Amino acid sequence: MERKDVIAAAEAYWDENRDAIVADIAKLVEIPSTEDLAAAAPGAPYGPGPAAALAAALEIAEGMGMAATNCEGHIGFADLPGETDAQLGIIGHVDVVPAGPGWTFEPFKVTEKDGYLMGRGCLDDKGPSVVALHAVKCLAGLDVARPYTMRFIFGANEETGMADVLWYLENYDSPAFLFTPDADFPVCYGEKGGYDGCITSAPIADPVILDISGGVVTNAVPGEAWAIVRGNADVLPAVERITVADAGDDTVRIEAVGVNAHAAWPERGISAIMLLANYLLENDLCNQQERSFLELVRSLTSDTTGAGVGIASADEYFGPLTVVGGTIRKEGDCLVQTMDSRWPTSITAEEITAALTKLTDDIGAAFENTLLMVPFLVKPEDPEIQVLQDAFQFVTGDTEHEPFTIGGGTYAREFKKGASFGVNMPWIENPDWVGGEHGPDEGVAEDLLKTAFKIYVLALAELQALKID
Repeated sequence: MERKDVIAAAEAYWDENRDAIVADIAKLVEIPSTEDLAAAAPGAPYGPGPAAALAAALEIAEGMGMAATNCEGHIGFADLPGETDAQLGIIGHVDVVPAGPGWTFEPFKVTEKDGYLMGRGCLDDKGPSVVALHAVKCLAGLDVARPYTMRFIFGANEETGMADVLWYLENYDSPAFLFTPDADFPVCYGEKGGYDGCITSAPIADPVILDISGGVVTNAVPGEAWAIVRGNADVLPAVERITVADAGDDTVRIEAVGVNAHAAWPERGISAIMLLANYLLENDLCNQQERSFLELVRSLTSDTTGAGVGIASADEYFGPLTVVGGTIRKEGDCLVQTMDSRWPTSITAEEITAALTKLTDDIGAAFENTLLMVPFLVKPEDPEIQVLQDAFQFVTGDTEHEPFTIGGGTYAREFKKGASFGVNMPWIENPDWVGGEHGPDEGVAEDLLKTAFKIYVLALAELQALKID
């Protein structure tokens, strides 16, 4: 079939099945599929919600005539047989983050308003998964050769650890190539490495800093931090983003307010830990041992490229390494600072460890690498990436936006070869009442889903024509 005929068939399918597609999305959105390990059970390793959503997704796939398999609640898949057992894959996820506060729409119900579908999971990732699944069904009706079996994998633990994919790859082979509809268009072909670490001071004698706390998670620029220190609030200067208050018994509470940001885009934030460390150092609110530790914290948090701690690096695919100091705490007599780095191919994990270990050794502190993920990269000129990009351009007419890499992580990085592919088009603005993934009033434009559907149908048809090892 020619491209225009594939698109015409996809248009006709959407027009005929639009209500069924929305109903399938609603069927999944109505299940609050957040992780609940306290209620985990055989067949529901991540709790009853993810298990129920997984079963519902597989039921939808079976209703399309696909052969579905539930892998003990860990993960599931549905196959559209091809001429061989070699597989092309799609992976989406049916688990969601909690609804959280601030909703004006009912979170676990699809509400249609002004061309938008509103509800938790409509964008991340139940809506896109259903759309991609219908693209597979549409493919089955096209007059195109299918040398590869299409496997649609339904994850149930993407939001909280991806244990589902680890289980899958211990029990099944990776498809030769797959994409996930859980990111942005046009196509993401690489994800930076992930590196977390923890800096722990030696026990501090006669401390000036009696307590300290900042940040909530390792992988974010902290928006708030505070410390209780020995001192006199009356003689401490006023500084922007810093609040000083008498805490009684010759102690002072110092609070810093920064700007939160995800560790993948730390330049968007202002580190409250950096602000707090600067204030404590500049006003001598620390002893010498604490000063050495805070100076290292300041070096870590004041430059998101890692230059302050000697790990700055960049490559042609990912650009610069990034680093944030996500949390600071006092644990017993020790100060503890965490870090998160997203690293390109131009540096190694061993080099990052060596640089941080040297700095901590110099001040009598300890450094531990607590998480390690190597960079994931499929070259942008590889034929699979070109097929996805060409499908996006043909359907949308958009030649401005190019394949890209990210600092975050998706399912794609766990497989033999993959990419993240839509559905977001972040350059398109939504109305103010439409929220994004993970926030209140999560929603997605129906037109965006329809466009993604056509892109997926064309991409699937043309991936089938490739020779994939």
